[in-house]
Amino acid sequence: MGMLAKIRRMHFRDHLPLREIARQTGLSRNTVREWLRKKDVVEPQYKKREPRSVVDPWAEQLGQWLRTDAHRPKRDRRTARALFEAIRAQGYRGSYNRVCAFVRSWRADAAGGPGTAYVPLSFALGEAFQFDWSTEYAFVGGLRRKLELAHTKLCASRAFWLTAYPAQSHEMLFDAHARAFAAFGGVPRRGIYDNMKTAVDRVGRGKERDINPRFFALCGHYLFEPEFCNRAAGWEKGRVEKDVQDRRRQIWQHAAERRWKDLEELNAWLAEQCRQAWADMANPEWPALTIAELLQDELMQMLPNPQPFDGYVEKPVRVTSTALIHFQRNRYSVPAQYAHTVLSLRIYPTQLRLVAEGEEVARHRRSFERDQTLYDFTHYIGLVERKPGALRNGAPFAQMPEPLLRLQRHLLKQTGGDRTMADVLGAIPRHGLEAVLVAVELALESGRPSSEHVMNVLARLNACNGSTEAVRTTLSVTEEPRPDVHRYDRLRSEADHVD
Repeated sequence: MGMLAKIRRMHFRDHLPLREIARQTGLSRNTVREWLRKKDVVEPQYKKREPRSVVDPWAEQLGQWLRTDAHRPKRDRRTARALFEAIRAQGYRGSYNRVCAFVRSWRADAAGGPGTAYVPLSFALGEAFQFDWSTEYAFVGGLRRKLELAHTKLCASRAFWLTAYPAQSHEMLFDAHARAFAAFGGVPRRGIYDNMKTAVDRVGRGKERDINPRFFALCGHYLFEPEFCNRAAGWEKGRVEKDVQDRRRQIWQHAAERRWKDLEELNAWLAEQCRQAWADMANPEWPALTIAELLQDELMQMLPNPQPFDGYVEKPVRVTSTALIHFQRNRYSVPAQYAHTVLSLRIYPTQLRLVAEGEEVARHRRSFERDQTLYDFTHYIGLVERKPGALRNGAPFAQMPEPLLRLQRHLLKQTGGDRTMADVLGAIPRHGLEAVLVAVELALESGRPSSEHVMNVLARLNACNGSTEAVRTTLSVTEEPRPDVHRYDRLRSEADHVD
């Protein structure tokens, strides 16, 4: 209606020619002439133009995938990049940006309204880092396992570090910080966390927190100040929250497709991927610099990285009559002399250490399976010296090295072979396991091994490896003695005289 009224004013009131009206309005002269001939002052209606997109043939497929993903957990939903690769394999020839525009439009229509607005944050170099966990899945040791991925991100340079663990526990948290600070080369002055149970024992009103004592010890060791977000306010550490999404799409997607021997191999690969990303990715605030280049500038503002924090969790355990302790549905052996006593168990991410009166008495590789028994046969040597008959069916001795098992099979065929085998095992605390294994292999090569043969070989090995120490004295020789070979002739003449 507005354009028609304007044309009528220009023609009937201002007496402008059709050519001038067409020039000022951008309409054709035929359109202007047709409108002026109409008696009723009603602006014509035109059908709304429907734009066509190269994505239209795949719109139904993309919508179906997006509706399916809406019922999945967020970490399992396909990204726009994954959807683009899927339809491209089916023949799509358009650009990735068109797929992103379709996904944004679909999700905006599904949400039914605009999203929440946030205040952008800015951090000085070396000021702060953010930490968070995410739950991921990968094939480790032949099984698909649930893993906890530790994300540590510097707020200024955007350098990040990833480490995978079997669980979210104190010792895993401490180890994740030690690895990240070692990779960064320094420690920021402030750490930003959510209210995770491994750091906060109780959440009070406002910013009041009862911080876990061991976590406080970690902060005191690295000299950074902990800061905790408000409840259900993950946007207060939005950079690491975004990092969880980005690393899941860019790195973990490839890790989930591969097969890993153990967590050590997986973490070594993650470390390599993080460093490669530092060299390839530009910093969002300084696009001319990569993350690795800006990290070198941030290192100058960070605190020096001290020795790694001894991040163990300690708890008392009672030793059973079979010299075993129980921990997380598994059993671990200790020296038999500590049966029926209470030891201190120090829990590390990959190993367990047992301490008695301040001294370590046993160490085991930590198992995250269930109902496993991990033996060290040397813990029972003192016991079989008194009870050699236990060698025949003793469960710990089934895990001895192969040379000892071969010697055991040979000796137990003889009368008193269990006593002989106990004597051989008794040499391990005195001479060491490696020396005894060498002696046993040499004895087996002879064809008639015995405890006397093994002891003889050990004695000869010790004699060959022995070193003579010089005698220390305050005396000094002023005149070096000269060899006199003629004295032997004098002795012979004296002997003849006696005869």
